[in-house]
Amino acid sequence: MITSTYEKVKLGDVVTLMHQGINTAADKVEYADSGVPIIQSKHFTSGTLSLDDSKYLSEKDVIKYGEKYTPKLGDILFSNIGTVGKSVVLERTPDFMFAWNVFLIRLNSEKAHNRYIKHFFDYLLSLNVYERWFTGGTVKFLNKKTMAEIEIPLPSLDEQKRIAAILDKADAIRRKRQQAIQLADDFLRSVFLDMFGDPVTNPKGWEVKSLKDIAKIQIGPFGTQLHKEDYIEGGIPLINPTHIVKGNIVPKTNLSVSNEKHATLSEYHLKVGDIIMGRRGEMGRCAIVNEKEAGWMCGTGSLYIRPNKAGVFSEYLNKLLSSQAIKNHLESESQGATMPNLNKNIVGNIQIPVPSDEVLDDFTRLKVKFLKLTETSQNFANEMIFESLSQKAFAGEL
Repeated sequence: MITSTYEKVKLGDVVTLMHQGINTAADKVEYADSGVPIIQSKHFTSGTLSLDDSKYLSEKDVIKYGEKYTPKLGDILFSNIGTVGKSVVLERTPDFMFAWNVFLIRLNSEKAHNRYIKHFFDYLLSLNVYERWFTGGTVKFLNKKTMAEIEIPLPSLDEQKRIAAILDKADAIRRKRQQAIQLADDFLRSVFLDMFGDPVTNPKGWEVKSLKDIAKIQIGPFGTQLHKEDYIEGGIPLINPTHIVKGNIVPKTNLSVSNEKHATLSEYHLKVGDIIMGRRGEMGRCAIVNEKEAGWMCGTGSLYIRPNKAGVFSEYLNKLLSSQAIKNHLESESQGATMPNLNKNIVGNIQIPVPSDEVLDDFTRLKVKFLKLTETSQNFANEMIFESLSQKAFAGEL
């Protein structure tokens, strides 16, 4: 699966302990108002644990389960049900226990370094690998046998520590740059609201038009046009709702099409300034297509909106379509008993306040100047750059 100059070993060969947490439902665990928290997979956030909204075990259950289900300093916790693949290394002595949808992984410290293994888990998550190994019916999960069979490129312990230190430093820089970008976005958002007003309440009194009158709306290809066997690894990305993450387009290399198939579906090619919107599942999931994504394909579960006005109007429109008010509207209008589903008519009838060209031009000039200041941070915070660094690390090329 992963090409590497390092010897590959199975995870089960470098652990001293690996098991799931307390099965709170089957064991009829009693919760208390305070005491020892019990964490679940939902508490994994960006390489750390958040104990917010955690439940507490009764004193009786703490005594009953404490020895087996209290992790230790240096252990890895791995989310194996729900959002599978998130992991965290315990850098301080834990004061909590863990539930059934979390794996505890305790490594043989003479064979494997916990930070190195954690980075490898993150790399597999970025490649969307875990989905291939799911078992279960309605709820998908990774079982202990599958986890133990995961093959890891494993250099010497000193080399593992060297690689982990490099990836730790790169990840820390990336996160700081992401924070800087967030502050910049907050500033631009403030200026945006000052110049345009809230697109939902329209305090500036801009003329209101239906979306279908100011933009082209195109739903992604039908199932008869794009089949499962058309998907390849490493081709031209296909963008479905799951690839629209917090206003960004995050493709997966295993959901793409060949150049030949891409050429037959020109109607669904994305262009700079398009807004791609998920039309299934979570409503209001949108992102603007930038130069990097130009030529990628709109997936079956998405639609794109191509404004008649170019430039910053796409950003204005994207902010409006991503707003909670529009999300609520789309949820009430969406069709489909099992999963909410948008059609061209529903989206086309959304009412849009349209700002003047003068204000749009003023904001464009300000934004261009500001983005030049944040360009370096944008480049280093790019997820694909960090994935490329990780790929070289585990291939033995770092």
